Amino acid sequence: MPIPRNRPDFTADERTQLIGWLDLQRSIIQWKCEGISEEDAHRAVLPGSPLMTVAGLVSHMRWTEHCWFQVLFLNRGALENPQFGDEEDRDFKVDGVPLAQLLEEYGAQCAISNEVSAAHDLDRTGLNPDFKPGAASLRWILLHMLEETARHAGHLDTIRELLDGETGYF
Repeated sequence: MPIPRNRPDFTADERTQLIGWLDLQRSIIQWKCEGISEEDAHRAVLPGSPLMTVAGLVSHMRWTEHCWFQVLFLNRGALENPQFGDEEDRDFKVDGVPLAQLLEEYGAQCAISNEVSAAHDLDRTGLNPDFKPGAASLRWILLHMLEETARHAGHLDTIRELLDGETGYF
């Protein structure tokens, strides 16, 4: 597994650095999924977190991108996002959904998030009045998504090691 190493330039502008670091963490999510069997992708190995599988985390990250950039920032698409449904943790429940499909959906969602980020000023605030975080600035959302993605990349690192012994970090 080659380790992704696309860091933003040391002197890049703020937007380039924010999106660059977020893209690096997103690529680590994808990298941690390379070469894993479908069975292992759906197998829970953390006793206290039975929904936290490789596949479940990829799905969760896809819908978290959608939540922050589309639902909260643009005020679009809440009804299609399982995070806004009645069933708790629905976005983690992906039995029977192929990992390749989840990764494709995640990649597409990240591309949409980057389009939203490129089209708006970092100081612009979200448009969703129904949720307090809907008032966050795009800068805050990018920083939050960097934190969220890095945290779950760490979870994937641990899960992957427990599943098949594969290790590695950036």
